[in-house]
Amino acid sequence: MNPYQAYVYAYPHKTAYRPFPVPPALRDVWAGESLDALFLYLHVPFCEMRCGFCNLFTRTGAPEELTGAYLDALDRQATAVLDALGDAGSFATAAFGGGTPTYLTAHELERLCDIAGRFPGFGAIPLGVETSPATATTDRLTVLADRGTTRISIGVQTFLDDEARAAVRPQKRAEVEAALGRIRAVGFPTLNIDLIYGIDGQTPTTWTRSLDAALAWRPEEIYLYPLYVRPLTGLGHRAKDWDDHRLGLYRIGRDHLLAEGYEQVSMRMFRLPSDTANGTEYCCQTDGMVGLGCGARSYTSRLHYSFEYAVETRAVRSIIDDYVREDDFTTARVGFPLDDDERRRRHLIQSLLQAEGLNRSLYRSRFGTDPLDDFPLDLKTFQDRGWLDTSGSTLRLTSEGLAYSDAIGPALFSPQVQALMASYEAR
Repeated sequence: MNPYQAYVYAYPHKTAYRPFPVPPALRDVWAGESLDALFLYLHVPFCEMRCGFCNLFTRTGAPEELTGAYLDALDRQATAVLDALGDAGSFATAAFGGGTPTYLTAHELERLCDIAGRFPGFGAIPLGVETSPATATTDRLTVLADRGTTRISIGVQTFLDDEARAAVRPQKRAEVEAALGRIRAVGFPTLNIDLIYGIDGQTPTTWTRSLDAALAWRPEEIYLYPLYVRPLTGLGHRAKDWDDHRLGLYRIGRDHLLAEGYEQVSMRMFRLPSDTANGTEYCCQTDGMVGLGCGARSYTSRLHYSFEYAVETRAVRSIIDDYVREDDFTTARVGFPLDDDERRRRHLIQSLLQAEGLNRSLYRSRFGTDPLDDFPLDLKTFQDRGWLDTSGSTLRLTSEGLAYSDAIGPALFSPQVQALMASYEAR
Protein backbone atom coordinates (compact mmCIF):
# COMPACT_ATOMS: atom_id res chain seq x y z
CA MET A 1 0.00 0.00 0.00
CA ASN A 2 1.20 3.51 -0.81
CA PRO A 3 2.29 4.94 2.56
CA TYR A 4 1.80 8.56 1.41
CA GLN A 5 -1.80 9.03 0.36
CA ALA A 6 -2.75 12.15 2.34
CA TYR A 7 -1.71 14.08 5.43
CA VAL A 8 -4.70 13.84 7.76
CA TYR A 9 -4.46 16.89 10.01
CA ALA A 10 -8.22 17.30 10.26
CA TYR A 11 -11.29 15.20 9.56
CA PRO A 12 -13.29 15.77 7.47
CA HIS A 13 -10.89 17.44 5.06
CA LYS A 14 -11.82 20.94 3.95
CA THR A 15 -12.39 19.72 0.39
CA ALA A 16 -15.43 17.88 1.77
CA TYR A 17 -16.96 21.17 2.95
CA ARG A 18 -19.81 22.66 0.93
CA PRO A 19 -21.81 25.93 1.15
CA PHE A 20 -24.81 25.67 3.46
CA PRO A 21 -28.13 26.18 1.62
CA VAL A 22 -29.30 28.21 4.62
CA PRO A 23 -26.32 29.57 6.59
CA PRO A 24 -26.96 28.84 10.29
CA ALA A 25 -26.54 31.58 12.86
CA LEU A 26 -23.41 31.21 15.00
CA ARG A 27 -25.53 31.52 18.12
CA ASP A 28 -27.42 28.39 17.08
CA VAL A 29 -24.25 26.58 16.00
CA TRP A 30 -22.65 27.02 19.44
CA ALA A 31 -25.83 26.59 21.52
CA GLY A 32 -25.55 23.56 23.77
CA GLU A 33 -21.84 23.04 23.08
CA SER A 34 -19.26 22.53 25.80
CA LEU A 35 -17.47 25.88 26.09
CA ASP A 36 -15.19 25.32 29.07
CA ALA A 37 -11.93 24.47 27.23
CA LEU A 38 -11.98 26.06 23.77
CA PHE A 39 -9.11 26.36 21.30
CA LEU A 40 -8.62 29.84 19.79
CA TYR A 41 -7.01 29.95 16.35
CA LEU A 42 -6.21 33.10 14.38
CA HIS A 43 -5.21 32.66 10.74
CA VAL A 44 -2.91 35.09 8.92
CA PRO A 45 -2.94 34.28 5.18
CA PHE A 46 0.24 36.11 4.20
CA CYS A 47 3.80 34.97 3.40
CA GLU A 48 6.94 36.64 2.10
CA MET A 49 7.32 33.83 -0.47
CA ARG A 50 5.47 30.79 -1.73
CA CYS A 51 7.39 27.54 -1.40
CA GLY A 52 7.18 24.99 -4.19
CA PHE A 53 5.46 22.39 -2.02
CA CYS A 54 2.96 24.75 -0.36
CA ASN A 55 -0.79 24.29 -0.71
CA LEU A 56 -1.70 26.46 2.26
CA PHE A 57 -4.31 29.17 1.98
CA THR A 58 -1.93 32.12 1.67
CA ARG A 59 -0.76 34.91 -0.61
CA THR A 60 2.52 36.76 -1.02
CA GLY A 61 3.32 40.43 -1.35
CA ALA A 62 0.44 41.79 0.74
CA PRO A 63 0.78 45.57 1.13
CA GLU A 64 0.28 47.36 4.45
CA GLU A 65 -3.17 48.54 3.36
CA LEU A 66 -4.31 44.93 2.94
CA THR A 67 -2.82 43.62 6.19
CA GLY A 68 -4.44 46.53 8.05
CA ALA A 69 -7.80 45.83 6.42
CA TYR A 70 -7.42 42.15 7.26
CA LEU A 71 -6.88 42.95 10.93
CA ASP A 72 -9.96 45.18 10.82
CA ALA A 73 -11.98 42.24 9.49
CA LEU A 74 -10.55 39.92 12.16
CA ASP A 75 -11.73 42.39 14.78
CA ARG A 76 -15.23 42.47 13.29
CA GLN A 77 -15.33 38.69 13.17
CA ALA A 78 -14.18 38.50 16.81
CA THR A 79 -17.10 40.72 17.80
CA ALA A 80 -19.58 38.39 16.09
CA VAL A 81 -18.05 35.26 17.59
CA LEU A 82 -17.93 36.67 21.11
CA ASP A 83 -21.58 37.62 20.78
CA ALA A 84 -22.43 34.08 19.66
CA LEU A 85 -20.55 32.50 22.58
CA GLY A 86 -22.06 34.85 25.14
CA ASP A 87 -20.48 34.86 28.59
CA ALA A 88 -19.92 31.10 28.74
CA GLY A 89 -16.75 30.71 26.67
CA SER A 90 -13.48 29.80 28.34
CA PHE A 91 -10.28 29.20 26.35
CA ALA A 92 -7.59 26.69 27.22
CA THR A 93 -5.07 27.23 24.42
CA ALA A 94 -4.43 29.48 21.43
CA ALA A 95 -2.42 29.57 18.22
CA PHE A 96 -1.56 31.94 15.38
CA GLY A 97 -1.05 30.13 12.09
CA GLY A 98 -0.99 30.81 8.39
CA GLY A 99 0.54 31.59 6.09
CA THR A 100 3.16 33.18 8.27
CA PRO A 101 1.81 35.25 11.18
CA THR A 102 5.16 37.00 11.53
CA TYR A 103 4.74 38.41 8.04
CA LEU A 104 2.92 41.08 10.05
CA THR A 105 5.06 43.88 11.46
CA ALA A 106 5.72 44.14 15.20
CA HIS A 107 3.02 46.80 15.47
CA GLU A 108 0.55 44.63 13.56
CA LEU A 109 1.38 41.66 15.79
CA GLU A 110 0.53 43.84 18.80
CA ARG A 111 -2.85 44.46 17.24
CA LEU A 112 -3.29 40.76 16.44
CA CYS A 113 -2.65 39.99 20.11
CA ASP A 114 -5.11 42.72 21.13
CA ILE A 115 -7.80 41.06 19.01
CA ALA A 116 -7.02 37.66 20.51
CA GLY A 117 -6.97 39.33 23.93
CA ARG A 118 -10.67 40.02 23.63
CA PHE A 119 -11.24 36.31 24.28
CA PRO A 120 -11.30 35.09 27.91
CA GLY A 121 -8.01 33.67 29.14
CA PHE A 122 -5.75 34.92 26.35
CA GLY A 123 -2.39 35.93 27.79
CA ALA A 124 -2.61 33.33 30.54
CA ILE A 125 -3.00 30.25 28.35
CA PRO A 126 -0.43 28.51 26.10
CA LEU A 127 0.05 30.29 22.77
CA GLY A 128 1.79 28.84 19.74
CA VAL A 129 2.93 30.94 16.78
CA GLU A 130 4.36 29.93 13.42
CA THR A 131 7.26 31.86 11.90
CA SER A 132 9.83 31.69 9.11
CA PRO A 133 13.57 32.42 8.92
CA ALA A 134 13.04 35.69 7.07
CA THR A 135 10.36 37.05 9.42
CA ALA A 136 11.68 35.88 12.80
CA THR A 137 13.07 39.32 13.61
CA THR A 138 13.92 40.43 17.12
CA ASP A 139 11.21 43.11 17.27
CA ARG A 140 8.49 40.67 16.18
CA LEU A 141 9.71 37.92 18.50
CA THR A 142 9.87 40.33 21.43
CA VAL A 143 6.24 41.32 20.94
CA LEU A 144 5.22 37.65 20.89
CA ALA A 145 7.26 36.83 23.98
CA ASP A 146 5.84 39.80 25.86
CA ARG A 147 2.30 38.74 24.96
CA GLY A 148 2.70 35.24 26.37
CA THR A 149 3.82 33.06 23.47
CA THR A 150 4.96 29.69 24.79
CA ARG A 151 5.76 27.92 21.52
CA ILE A 152 7.50 29.15 18.37
CA SER A 153 7.42 26.87 15.33
CA ILE A 154 9.81 27.72 12.51
CA GLY A 155 9.57 26.20 9.06
CA VAL A 156 13.18 25.40 8.22
CA GLN A 157 12.47 22.35 6.00
CA THR A 158 16.18 21.85 5.21
CA PHE A 159 19.50 23.28 6.35
CA LEU A 160 21.11 22.64 2.96
CA ASP A 161 21.00 25.49 0.46
CA ASP A 162 20.81 23.27 -2.64
CA GLU A 163 17.87 21.33 -1.19
CA ALA A 164 16.12 24.59 -0.33
CA ARG A 165 16.46 25.65 -3.96
CA ALA A 166 15.11 22.27 -5.11
CA ALA A 167 12.05 22.81 -2.91
CA VAL A 168 11.60 26.28 -4.43
CA ARG A 169 12.37 27.83 -1.06
CA PRO A 170 14.98 30.57 -1.57
CA GLN A 171 16.73 30.69 1.79
CA LYS A 172 20.32 30.38 2.99
CA ARG A 173 21.47 28.31 5.94
CA ALA A 174 23.09 31.39 7.45
CA GLU A 175 19.67 33.08 7.52
CA VAL A 176 18.13 30.04 9.19
CA GLU A 177 20.84 29.84 11.85
CA ALA A 178 20.55 33.57 12.54
CA ALA A 179 16.78 33.27 12.99
CA LEU A 180 17.19 30.36 15.38
CA GLY A 181 19.72 32.38 17.34
CA ARG A 182 17.25 35.25 17.68
CA ILE A 183 14.49 32.88 18.83
CA ARG A 184 16.71 31.38 21.51
CA ALA A 185 17.97 34.81 22.56
CA VAL A 186 14.45 36.22 23.04
CA GLY A 187 13.47 33.07 24.88
CA PHE A 188 10.41 30.82 24.51
CA PRO A 189 9.62 27.68 26.52
CA THR A 190 9.23 25.60 23.36
CA LEU A 191 10.99 25.79 20.02
CA ASN A 192 9.75 23.56 17.23
CA ILE A 193 11.69 23.05 13.99
CA ASP A 194 9.90 21.71 10.91
CA LEU A 195 11.94 19.57 8.50
CA ILE A 196 10.89 17.96 5.21
CA TYR A 197 12.12 14.69 3.73
CA GLY A 198 11.74 13.61 0.11
CA ILE A 199 13.15 16.77 -1.50
CA ASP A 200 14.61 16.22 -4.97
CA GLY A 201 18.25 15.21 -4.61
CA GLN A 202 18.02 14.53 -0.88
CA THR A 203 19.94 11.46 0.30
CA PRO A 204 20.20 9.66 3.63
CA THR A 205 23.48 11.51 4.19
CA THR A 206 22.10 14.98 3.49
CA TRP A 207 18.92 14.21 5.46
CA THR A 208 21.05 13.26 8.47
CA ARG A 209 23.04 16.48 8.07
CA SER A 210 19.81 18.51 8.33
CA LEU A 211 18.70 16.50 11.35
CA ASP A 212 22.01 17.10 13.10
CA ALA A 213 21.89 20.81 12.27
CA ALA A 214 18.46 21.01 13.89
CA LEU A 215 19.57 18.97 16.89
CA ALA A 216 22.43 21.40 17.49
CA TRP A 217 19.75 23.83 18.74
CA ARG A 218 18.23 21.12 20.96
CA PRO A 219 14.67 22.12 20.05
CA GLU A 220 11.98 20.95 22.42
CA GLU A 221 10.02 19.66 19.42
CA ILE A 222 10.84 18.54 15.88
CA TYR A 223 8.30 17.81 13.16
CA LEU A 224 9.29 15.60 10.23
CA TYR A 225 7.07 16.13 7.20
CA PRO A 226 7.12 14.04 4.03
CA LEU A 227 7.18 16.14 0.88
CA TYR A 228 3.89 15.98 -0.98
CA VAL A 229 3.39 17.13 -4.54
CA ARG A 230 -0.08 18.62 -4.60
CA PRO A 231 -2.25 20.09 -7.34
CA LEU A 232 -1.68 23.77 -8.14
CA THR A 233 1.65 23.93 -6.29
CA GLY A 234 5.11 24.67 -7.66
CA LEU A 235 6.47 21.11 -7.64
CA GLY A 236 5.03 18.69 -10.12
CA HIS A 237 7.27 15.67 -10.61
CA ARG A 238 8.59 12.73 -8.65
CA ALA A 239 10.71 9.66 -9.17
CA LYS A 240 9.09 6.27 -9.59
CA ASP A 241 10.58 4.97 -6.36
CA TRP A 242 9.70 8.11 -4.42
CA ASP A 243 7.45 6.34 -1.88
CA ASP A 244 10.18 3.89 -0.87
CA HIS A 245 12.71 6.71 -0.73
CA ARG A 246 10.54 8.84 1.56
CA LEU A 247 9.73 5.88 3.79
CA GLY A 248 13.43 5.12 4.13
CA LEU A 249 14.21 8.72 5.04
CA TYR A 250 11.36 8.74 7.57
CA ARG A 251 12.79 5.69 9.33
CA ILE A 252 16.25 7.26 9.41
CA GLY A 253 14.82 10.43 10.93
CA ARG A 254 12.65 8.58 13.44
CA ASP A 255 15.46 6.35 14.65
CA HIS A 256 17.90 9.26 14.80
CA LEU A 257 15.60 11.36 16.98
CA LEU A 258 14.71 8.45 19.25
CA ALA A 259 18.42 7.79 19.76
CA GLU A 260 18.84 11.46 20.71
CA GLY A 261 16.29 11.13 23.51
CA TYR A 262 13.16 12.39 21.78
CA GLU A 263 9.85 10.62 22.17
CA GLN A 264 7.52 10.01 19.25
CA VAL A 265 4.10 11.63 19.63
CA SER A 266 2.84 10.91 16.13
CA MET A 267 4.23 10.06 12.72
CA ARG A 268 5.38 13.67 12.41
CA MET A 269 5.91 14.96 15.92
CA PHE A 270 8.90 14.22 18.16
CA ARG A 271 9.33 15.87 21.54
CA LEU A 272 11.81 15.96 24.39
CA PRO A 273 10.17 14.22 27.38
CA SER A 274 10.92 17.21 29.63
CA ASP A 275 8.72 19.39 27.39
CA THR A 276 5.47 17.47 27.86
CA ALA A 277 3.89 20.29 29.88
CA ASN A 278 5.12 23.19 27.77
CA GLY A 279 4.07 24.86 24.57
CA THR A 280 0.96 24.53 22.48
CA GLU A 281 0.28 21.52 20.32
CA TYR A 282 -1.49 22.22 17.06
CA CYS A 283 -4.67 20.22 17.57
CA CYS A 284 -6.60 21.56 14.60
CA GLN A 285 -8.97 18.61 14.80
CA THR A 286 -10.08 19.28 18.38
CA ASP A 287 -13.77 19.82 19.10
CA GLY A 288 -14.46 23.26 20.51
CA MET A 289 -12.19 25.24 18.21
CA VAL A 290 -12.92 28.87 17.36
CA GLY A 291 -11.19 29.98 14.19
CA LEU A 292 -10.84 33.60 13.09
CA GLY A 293 -9.66 34.56 9.60
CA CYS A 294 -10.65 33.62 6.08
CA GLY A 295 -8.51 30.46 6.10
CA ALA A 296 -9.47 29.29 9.59
CA ARG A 297 -11.87 26.51 10.49
CA SER A 298 -14.13 26.29 13.50
CA TYR A 299 -15.25 23.03 15.08
CA THR A 300 -18.19 22.12 17.25
CA SER A 301 -19.11 18.55 18.11
CA ARG A 302 -21.61 18.39 15.24
CA LEU A 303 -20.64 21.08 12.75
CA HIS A 304 -17.38 22.18 11.14
CA TYR A 305 -17.39 25.46 9.26
CA SER A 306 -15.11 27.94 7.54
CA PHE A 307 -14.93 30.18 4.49
CA GLU A 308 -14.27 29.11 0.91
CA TYR A 309 -11.01 27.24 0.29
CA ALA A 310 -8.50 27.68 -2.55
CA VAL A 311 -4.82 27.15 -3.40
CA GLU A 312 -4.44 28.88 -6.77
CA THR A 313 -3.16 32.44 -6.37
CA ARG A 314 -6.00 34.34 -8.02
CA ALA A 315 -8.67 32.42 -6.12
CA VAL A 316 -6.91 32.95 -2.78
CA ARG A 317 -6.58 36.68 -3.40
CA SER A 318 -10.25 36.93 -4.35
CA ILE A 319 -11.35 35.21 -1.13
CA ILE A 320 -9.11 37.45 0.98
CA ASP A 321 -10.48 40.53 -0.79
CA ASP A 322 -14.04 39.38 -0.06
CA TYR A 323 -13.16 38.73 3.58
CA VAL A 324 -11.73 42.18 4.26
CA ARG A 325 -14.91 43.76 2.85
CA GLU A 326 -17.24 41.55 4.91
CA ASP A 327 -19.40 43.24 7.54
CA ASP A 328 -21.61 40.32 8.64
CA PHE A 329 -19.85 37.44 10.40
CA THR A 330 -22.90 36.18 12.29
CA THR A 331 -23.44 32.99 10.25
CA ALA A 332 -21.52 29.91 9.15
CA ARG A 333 -21.14 29.88 5.35
CA VAL A 334 -19.32 26.69 4.31
CA GLY A 335 -18.86 23.47 6.22
CA PHE A 336 -19.77 19.90 7.05
CA PRO A 337 -22.35 18.56 9.54
CA LEU A 338 -21.25 15.48 11.48
CA ASP A 339 -23.73 12.69 12.18
CA ASP A 340 -23.04 10.00 14.78
CA ASP A 341 -21.00 7.86 12.39
CA GLU A 342 -18.80 10.79 11.36
CA ARG A 343 -18.25 11.74 14.99
CA ARG A 344 -17.10 8.21 15.74
CA ARG A 345 -14.78 8.23 12.73
CA ARG A 346 -13.35 11.56 13.74
CA HIS A 347 -12.61 10.39 17.26
CA LEU A 348 -11.06 7.17 15.93
CA ILE A 349 -8.82 8.95 13.41
CA GLN A 350 -7.62 11.74 15.68
CA SER A 351 -6.83 9.25 18.45
CA LEU A 352 -5.38 6.39 16.43
CA LEU A 353 -2.86 8.56 14.59
CA GLN A 354 -1.28 9.59 17.88
CA ALA A 355 1.34 7.33 19.43
CA GLU A 356 -0.64 7.06 22.67
CA GLY A 357 -3.52 5.51 20.74
CA LEU A 358 -7.25 5.29 21.37
CA ASN A 359 -8.57 4.69 24.87
CA ARG A 360 -11.45 2.24 24.45
CA SER A 361 -13.07 3.20 27.76
CA LEU A 362 -13.13 6.87 26.78
CA TYR A 363 -14.60 5.96 23.41
CA ARG A 364 -17.31 3.82 25.05
CA SER A 365 -18.17 6.55 27.53
CA ARG A 366 -18.59 9.04 24.69
CA PHE A 367 -20.46 6.91 22.17
CA GLY A 368 -21.82 3.92 24.12
CA THR A 369 -20.13 1.45 21.76
CA ASP A 370 -16.72 -0.14 21.25
CA PRO A 371 -14.50 0.90 18.32
CA LEU A 372 -13.74 -2.74 17.47
CA ASP A 373 -17.47 -3.27 16.97
CA ASP A 374 -17.98 -0.01 15.07
CA PHE A 375 -15.09 -0.48 12.62
CA PRO A 376 -14.37 -4.24 12.59
CA LEU A 377 -13.19 -4.64 8.99
CA ASP A 378 -10.91 -1.60 8.91
CA LEU A 379 -9.27 -2.35 12.24
CA LYS A 380 -8.82 -6.05 11.43
CA THR A 381 -7.11 -5.08 8.16
CA PHE A 382 -4.65 -2.89 10.06
CA GLN A 383 -4.12 -5.59 12.66
CA ASP A 384 -3.45 -8.24 10.00
CA ARG A 385 -0.83 -6.01 8.41
CA GLY A 386 0.95 -5.64 11.75
CA TRP A 387 0.03 -2.00 12.03
CA LEU A 388 -2.33 -2.14 15.00
CA ASP A 389 -2.16 -3.63 18.49
CA THR A 390 -5.64 -4.43 19.84
CA SER A 391 -4.56 -6.60 22.78
CA GLY A 392 -5.24 -4.15 25.61
CA SER A 393 -7.56 -1.38 26.71
CA THR A 394 -5.90 0.96 24.19
CA LEU A 395 -5.88 0.58 20.42
CA ARG A 396 -2.37 1.61 19.46
CA LEU A 397 -0.50 1.74 16.17
CA THR A 398 2.73 -0.22 16.09
CA SER A 399 5.96 1.45 15.01
CA GLU A 400 5.28 0.30 11.45
CA GLY A 401 1.67 1.42 11.75
CA LEU A 402 2.77 4.95 12.66
CA ALA A 403 4.97 4.93 9.56
CA TYR A 404 1.82 4.26 7.51
CA SER A 405 -0.29 6.94 9.21
CA ASP A 406 -0.85 8.73 5.89
CA ALA A 407 -2.44 5.57 4.50
CA ILE A 408 -4.37 4.56 7.62
CA GLY A 409 -6.05 7.94 8.07
CA PRO A 410 -7.51 8.18 4.54
CA ALA A 411 -8.61 4.53 4.71
CA LEU A 412 -10.92 5.47 7.58
CA PHE A 413 -12.68 8.29 5.71
CA SER A 414 -16.39 7.63 5.26
CA PRO A 415 -17.79 6.96 1.77
CA GLN A 416 -19.62 10.29 1.95
CA VAL A 417 -16.45 12.24 2.71
CA GLN A 418 -14.51 10.37 0.02
CA ALA A 419 -17.20 11.20 -2.55
CA LEU A 420 -17.24 14.88 -1.61
CA MET A 421 -13.47 15.12 -1.76
CA ALA A 422 -13.40 13.36 -5.14
CA SER A 423 -15.95 15.78 -6.58
CA TYR A 424 -14.18 18.89 -5.26
CA GLU A 425 -12.77 21.07 -8.03
CA ALA A 426 -9.37 22.42 -6.97
CA ARG A 427 -8.90 26.13 -7.53
